[in-house]
Amino acid sequence: MIKAGLGLAGLAASSRFSFSLAQQEPIRIGVVLSYSGPYARLGQEITRGMELYLEKVGYQAGGRRIQLLKEDEEADPAVAVRKVRKLVEQDRVNLLSGIILSSSAYGIRDYVHERQIPLVIANAAANGITRERRSPYIFRTSISAWQQHYPMGPWVARNVGKKVFLLALDYAFGKEATAAFKEGFLQAGGEPVAELYTPLGSTDYSAVISRIAAARPEAVHAVLSGSDAVIFLRQFIQFGLNRSIQLAVSGEVTDENVLEAIGDAALGAKSADHWVYTLNNSANREFIQAYRQKFNAVPNHFAVRGYDAMQFIVDAINTVQGDLSNRQRLLGAIESAKIISPRGFVQMDPETNNVTQHVYAREVARIDGVLTNRLLADLGTIRDPGK
Repeated sequence: MIKAGLGLAGLAASSRFSFSLAQQEPIRIGVVLSYSGPYARLGQEITRGMELYLEKVGYQAGGRRIQLLKEDEEADPAVAVRKVRKLVEQDRVNLLSGIILSSSAYGIRDYVHERQIPLVIANAAANGITRERRSPYIFRTSISAWQQHYPMGPWVARNVGKKVFLLALDYAFGKEATAAFKEGFLQAGGEPVAELYTPLGSTDYSAVISRIAAARPEAVHAVLSGSDAVIFLRQFIQFGLNRSIQLAVSGEVTDENVLEAIGDAALGAKSADHWVYTLNNSANREFIQAYRQKFNAVPNHFAVRGYDAMQFIVDAINTVQGDLSNRQRLLGAIESAKIISPRGFVQMDPETNNVTQHVYAREVARIDGVLTNRLLADLGTIRDPGK
């Protein structure tokens, strides 16, 4: 009995020692984002936001150090799968984050689910990720395609025009975003005059511009980002369409990095997004000041997405006091997280694992010498319906 008691005591001591060692190890977060190709700037901005928030908390959460391990998604779903497997199997990460393309998110979904690795998506917005292909291990802190674009449809019909040309990139997010906009637009009496999808990474939009001109719409609703957005806007303006056709677009099209490349010719373009430079709240003012001080540049919504992804992760790690050994407890902490973001109050919806948040109508403007977006209207607190 004495020997058994000593054995149990020794086992308990050994368990406490192992737990103590685990608590001393850094928490490894694997980040998969595009650092090359047409979405390299997006990956850079999301990373800037992530690192800015981690610097704010001293790269600490729950009494443990945080370490980011970054891999290049290369705007290729097959590469994303390979990089996620490396981070999980070789680098032994505790959590995953990032993911630019929705097709990459779909591609890694089953692997992440089977390995039961918590994934906090910082960008990819395809609806199905938090609907029919929802996993208890996958959370999204950015936005869904429906959530961003459905409320913009009625607003455009009432405030911009009833005849709109629909343009988007030919992949999951582009199609879902267009369908969501069209749903709200039709309900408000709008009339799409055409619907066109273009390949990712297009270098010439002149044929698209010609089709838009021939359709004679009141406005164009475009779902583009990265280099596609820059090239489209540049040619739209070069061909003079901006003098007679309004832009009422996805927030990615008038992202601050895109505006930097286009200049004042983009003034007046309307968009819908979850963040606006002019939002008057203390978290936004603090974020903008910290970003501009560190990077000597104007922040954009991609940086906000990275910032908030880390804020949700840090909040959850603090809730479980750095103990990641109980995965269900960690998942519950992410599921119930609420944060004060630069975009306003944001909380995770436990029914979808997608955030509930405000969506705003915006307009490109020059404010205090900065080319950015100003607030036009708060379209309300929007929750993805989950089906």
